[in-house]
Amino acid sequence: MIPYEQIIGHLRQLPGCNDIQYSSFRDNHRLVVPKDCIYTVLQRLKDDFNFDMLIDITAVDYLHYPDARHRFGVVYCLLNTQTGQRLIVKTNLDEPDLQLPSAFSLWKAADWLEREVYDMFGIVFEGHPDLRRILMPETFTDYPLRKDYPLRGRGERHDFPVISRAES
Repeated sequence: MIPYEQIIGHLRQLPGCNDIQYSSFRDNHRLVVPKDCIYTVLQRLKDDFNFDMLIDITAVDYLHYPDARHRFGVVYCLLNTQTGQRLIVKTNLDEPDLQLPSAFSLWKAADWLEREVYDMFGIVFEGHPDLRRILMPETFTDYPLRKDYPLRGRGERHDFPVISRAES
């Protein structure tokens, strides 16, 4: 098992990645990676350190968080299946530039995970082979997990057909 500090030291030597932040608490190890080198870091973690499983991709909207410096965080949860090492990799985004390179070419599991983040938060994954809504109807124009989306919606329910109990 390669120590996390050695992995981080290697990643910080990549061009444009010298300000990667590392933290750990109990057995959770986290990286905060600049947006411009997220794909390179993910690729190196897979190829050089055998983080061969993408467990999840999700996003966080930091709107109204105290002391938040960025609007969105995109979080990748990785696993090395040989050693059991886990690593959380996060990158930050701000409007209007909500684009990241797709991780689909690294892990096929990124397919639906990136589609879900796109559908719920409006974050675009460039190079994704089929980036379209996965949970909401194609006609839906908003992103329901953003903090500025109203709890009761924006009147879009009128587009959904009413189905009686007998029909369901």
